[in-house]
Amino acid sequence: MGTSEQVNKYKRIQPFVEIMDSTLRDGEQTSGVSFLPHEKLIIARMLLNDLNVDRIEVASARVSEGEREAVSMICRYAARIDKLERVEVLGFIDGGKSVDWAAECGCRTLNLLAKGSLKHCTHQLQKSPEEHIEDIIREVKYAHTKGITVNLYLEDWSNGMKESPHYVYQLMDALCDVGIRRFMLPDTLGIMNPLQCVEYFRKMVKRYADTHFDFHAHNDYDLAVSNSLAAVLSGAKGLHVTVNGLGERCGNAPLSSVQVILKDQFNARTNIREGKLNDISRLVESYSGIVVAPNQPIIGDNVFTQVAGVHADGDKKDNLYCNALVPERFGRRREYALGKNSGKANIAKNLEELGLELTPEQTRRVTQRITELGDKKEIVTQEDLPFIVSDVLKHDAPEDKVKLVSYVVSTAYGLKPGANVKVEINGRAYEASATGDGQYDAFVKSLRYIYKKYLDRSFPVLQNYAVTIPPGGRTDALVQTVITWNDNGKILRTRGLDADQTEAAIKATFKMLNIVENEKINEL
Repeated sequence: MGTSEQVNKYKRIQPFVEIMDSTLRDGEQTSGVSFLPHEKLIIARMLLNDLNVDRIEVASARVSEGEREAVSMICRYAARIDKLERVEVLGFIDGGKSVDWAAECGCRTLNLLAKGSLKHCTHQLQKSPEEHIEDIIREVKYAHTKGITVNLYLEDWSNGMKESPHYVYQLMDALCDVGIRRFMLPDTLGIMNPLQCVEYFRKMVKRYADTHFDFHAHNDYDLAVSNSLAAVLSGAKGLHVTVNGLGERCGNAPLSSVQVILKDQFNARTNIREGKLNDISRLVESYSGIVVAPNQPIIGDNVFTQVAGVHADGDKKDNLYCNALVPERFGRRREYALGKNSGKANIAKNLEELGLELTPEQTRRVTQRITELGDKKEIVTQEDLPFIVSDVLKHDAPEDKVKLVSYVVSTAYGLKPGANVKVEINGRAYEASATGDGQYDAFVKSLRYIYKKYLDRSFPVLQNYAVTIPPGGRTDALVQTVITWNDNGKILRTRGLDADQTEAAIKATFKMLNIVENEKINEL
């Protein structure tokens, strides 16, 4: 059967693909990443409850007391929501120690690590295939006495199929009937291409037709997603992924990319709730400290931003530059960038969203001003538009409803930074003091106190804080701060420019507060 015929076959039968997320185990092997126990619990809760992944691999057995605490917490939580069977731990052939460790944590599924290539078996373990098989069977039987389900990793399986397929078949022939739930086939070193993946998987599926095979990809050649899809095309029933593609070396197959390609290109079914993909990405990005690339498909900051004016023009006329990856599908929205390549159509789109109506000549002048700013490498956000319009058209600047009257921020060795802030909101003055983890944090906490105590209102949540030095990276240049806020589900992005970083952030903050205040007035 040819490749196109096989794709059509899968589209007809709509295969179900089981998704196992390994962010908390394999993803944590990313250089510099170490999740705290409570962070692991929060990520696990979102994966199981919000995203609805089928399984999560949460740790390696016997690594540390912190891992024991994390696994125990996750298992207790999963048991309360009747999803304990979805929680899995990587274990080793160690005379039952991993089994006991998992059982003590309350885990009921062990992913046992065995050797999937002859080289690994004879060189690393220094055992014969027969000896290794005996050890595996002994470990599986012991796990069953503890009531633990066993899945089996064949580590370095891709090299095993490439260099010693007879060894892989010897293992499978001996282990097919010993009560192993799933056989998990990793491309441990990321050496395969999709054609090899199809070849090797077809051989496994043909020879062991009634066996559940998972595929575990690594991204050394940037082929983790392609190989994952090739595995599904060739009979894999489960795929291993990580949030944001975290993992050792070049990482694993990203959950978001695998999900959308399975659904859109292969018409496959999963249990994943796509509207939560962006939320889990941001959470893991925050806890891991590994920033998602702006152009990362599905989850990158820029992937739903049109820059060229011709694209905005086409979208306005008939969504000519849209595909199945509409941002609303992932809880996001399309944006039209403002810069030197924007063109009148982009400007018009942004003005339309803000409810600003300009004549063609006024739009031309605003476009020219934004182009000038773009040539200087300055970032222009949608929230800057009313101020740019006022400047270009020689109108007075919009009257601020929220004004900063005065403030003092301080820091001293051994003491937490503090802030004293006085503001005027709709003509009334308010004052508050607070301490924080930094000068700006103390400043914002003072504002939060004012909004809660005196106005009985929530304060928008800070989602992202980026600092750059425009243009050209000179150390004596102005500091540009771009802050992203969440105001009851509405995303705002405001910018401040100043020689001082804290002052730039404060300017961005008051831009945001005036936008929110004006919207509240317009709603009345």
